[in-house]
This record gives sequence, structure tokens and C-alpha cells, in this order.
Amino acid sequence: MNPFQEFALQQTRRQFFARTGLSAGAIALGLMQPHRTFAAGKNYGSSVHPALPDLPHFAPKAKRLIYLHMNGAPSQLDMWDYKPGLKAEYDKELPDSIRMGQRITTMTSGQARFPVAPSLFKFAQHGKCGRWVSELLPHTATCVDDLALIKTVHTNAINHDPACTFVMTGSEIPGKASLGSWLSYGLGSENEDLPAFVVLTPSWSSGAAAQALFTRMWSAGFLESKFAGVALRSQGDPVLYVKNPPGVDAGARREMLNSLNKLNQQTFARFGDPEIQTRIAQYEMAFRMQSSVPELTDISKESKETLAMYGPEVTKPGTFAASTLLARRLIERGVRVVQILHRGWDQHNNLPKDIRSQCKDSDQPCAALLKDLQQRGLLKDTLVVWGGEFGRTVYSQGKLTEDNYGRDHHPKNFCMWLAGGGVKPGITYGETDDFSYNITENPVHVNDFNATVLHCLGIDNERFKFKFLGLDQKLTGVEGAKPVKAVLA
Repeated sequence: MNPFQEFALQQTRRQFFARTGLSAGAIALGLMQPHRTFAAGKNYGSSVHPALPDLPHFAPKAKRLIYLHMNGAPSQLDMWDYKPGLKAEYDKELPDSIRMGQRITTMTSGQARFPVAPSLFKFAQHGKCGRWVSELLPHTATCVDDLALIKTVHTNAINHDPACTFVMTGSEIPGKASLGSWLSYGLGSENEDLPAFVVLTPSWSSGAAAQALFTRMWSAGFLESKFAGVALRSQGDPVLYVKNPPGVDAGARREMLNSLNKLNQQTFARFGDPEIQTRIAQYEMAFRMQSSVPELTDISKESKETLAMYGPEVTKPGTFAASTLLARRLIERGVRVVQILHRGWDQHNNLPKDIRSQCKDSDQPCAALLKDLQQRGLLKDTLVVWGGEFGRTVYSQGKLTEDNYGRDHHPKNFCMWLAGGGVKPGITYGETDDFSYNITENPVHVNDFNATVLHCLGIDNERFKFKFLGLDQKLTGVEGAKPVKAVLA
């Protein structure tokens, strides 16, 4: 059954003429407006991924984004939010005056006690800014003068899936466009042979169970599907079937695609579904990626010094180190957004052991990425973001001992940092109470954080909209999110 034919057959005579009249008016109006690609005589760089004609709204400080997402929620108490007074509170009950009846998850709601668990790790001050950093991050600590640390990010969601969906799309409800897709749609790409938005999902070594990664975190949602992130695989071929099968050469592949495109164009002429044009464009992109992806992933020409900077696992495909180096190579080639999602940070128990492994995976590569970008003159117009979906509780989940504890979900405050284009380096914004449980100064909602990211890339979040289901959809929601001006350069 063809749904388009069925719909046409079931229309009444009145419906047919009404729809035809409206459609003719829409076509006439469309023909009166200039095509976006040629509007205002702008140079869009790429005919495959052109920018919208009115973007950026103002001169951007950053041209591209690398987003380092620590999936599962890293503990702010053990990494960035230094609370030396907690040692005196060890194993004491979390005061009611601090908790204030706030909701907690079902994983700890049945506990008889909520014992305070000070961080097991030592902190020291680093850099000219004197920022306190955990011993877990010795390499990132050398870069603190390049970072803008926000200690007071907060979110609405208390569980992983909605929280991850929220931080990436501005909504807990699936179906919205992700941050990378918004940027791909709005700003386009400077490379015709690679996607505008690339996603990497490296391995993790803690051995702990990890939260699932859902494609909605890099989905295009209500935007055209061509703006969705393209996930490169960590093992085997980066893209499935990007290689021609035995006996098929590039010429035969080109001939097959030409024939397929003719069929798709005929289908488009019949039904007018814009997703058919997207499919044609994606087939063409895949054809070009057959040559661009192997060159991208070949790191044999990287210097020994560069490889050593990223650490011993950089030559092992699928590791966090290999992914960060690949991120640098992607943005060098004009890719607009690279998103790295590192799993294994959900530490409800055995936190000291597991967080050591997670930081061993990510600390040196994160620092190397910043230094590598700096050395190549790319950090000044590349925005790098690091963070999770929420924070962790000061009280222990499960049994508390002097050398072991776990932490539950805590959406009320957590730490994220930014570096590079558009960001004031070496600053700390916001403050929390002595238990890292409540914000005492300068709260930053997730939507405000995303508005800040957009601002660095020259986008006014209030003006960046897409009409869907009768609403002006925005990445930052409808409640008036604003960039955090204090962290903007």
C-alpha cells in the first residue's frame, strides 16, 4: 500500500481544491525569495553543507567545537570541587539543613543513613590562576590557565538517559535535535568529503558497567537527517561498508550510484519528500568518504613527539587517546563538530578504583588535545568542552570505608569546563556549599551553558530557531536561557 496514493484517493473534492490552492500560493511565495545558498553573496565554503544565510549572527570567536562528554557523570567532589572541610565530617550524617528534603534516586532512598564521604584524593593548586585540582588529573592540571571552569552547572533530570538527552538536546523528551546537529544545520561545514558532525565512542578501561549510549545524543531530531552525527566505529572499519567489496572498483561504484540517483530523483519528483534528497546526498558523501576516511585515520605521518604527548594508547584504535587525536585531525579538515562520548563514569560503588581508571584513560589525552591545538594555532578558534550529565552526591551509596565509597546521582550542581575560542582562560565561575550539595553563587542551568557554547560560535540562542509542530524550537528551550557573560572573552 502506498500511503501517499491512499491519502490522495481518500480526499474529498473540497479538500483537493483547498490544498491545491494553498500549495500554489506557497510555491509562488517560495519563488519570490532568493535561494539560501546565494543570499547576500556570502561565501559558504561548502556546497554540500552550506551555512544558513543569516548565520553566524555576529562575528564568532570559535569556528568549530570539540565536545568531550564523560558519560555516566564524573564526581565533581573527587576532581574539581575541592572541599577540605569534609574530612572532619567523615561518616557523619548529611545535615538536613543541607539536603533540605531534596529528591534522591531509588538507589539510595532506602538507605538508613547518608554518611558523608570526603574525597580520598589529594588536591593541589596549579597554574597562575591557583586552581585546586585533584591528583587524578596531573596532566589536565598543567592546562588550568587555559580553562574556564564552571562549578555550578545544574540540570532538571536525576537519571542518566533523560539527563544525557537534556544536556545534548535541551530537552528530556526524545526527538529533539542535538547540539551538534543544530550547529551542522546552522553553520555547515568547510569540508565536502567528510560529515559536518562526527561522533566517536571510545573504549573505557575501568571494567565497570556503563550506561547505554542512545543515538538521540547525536540525532538530528526534527531537522533533516543529513544533519545527524556520523558515528565512526572504534574497531574495524571506521564506517561500515565504506570499502568496496571484492571485484567492485571505484568506477563500478560510481556507475551504480548514478543509476541509483536517477531512481531516487524519479521518486522525489513523484512524492516531493525532502528526505529522498538527503538520501542522495548521503550516498554521495559515502562515496567521497571512501578516500577521505582512510587518509583521516592514517596517523603514520604524525610526529613521534605528538604521539608521545597523547600517551601510549594513542596508536590503539578505539581508545580515548586515539579518539582525541582523531578529533584534532577532523577539525583540521574542516569538520564543524566532533563529539567524543567516554563511557564508564557511573560510579555508585568502588568509586576510588574505577575513577582512577577513567582518569588514566582521559586525563593525558585531554591535556594533549589542548596543547596540540595550541601549538597548531587552532585553539584560538576551536571551542573545547568537557563535562557530564550531572554530578555525584557527597554521601556514600552503600558501605563507606576509609578507602572505598560510592556516590549517587546529584543534579543540583556539577562541574564543566570550556577552553579555546570565545572563553576567558584561567577563571572559575560559581560556588557551592561546604558539601558540594547546593549552589551558593552564580548558578548555571544546562540551557545557559548551551547558550554560552552557541555564543562562542557566533549564534544568538534566542534567534536560532526551527519551526516544528507549530512551535519555534530552540536548543535552549523556551524559558529565556542566556550565555554566561562572565566566562566569555
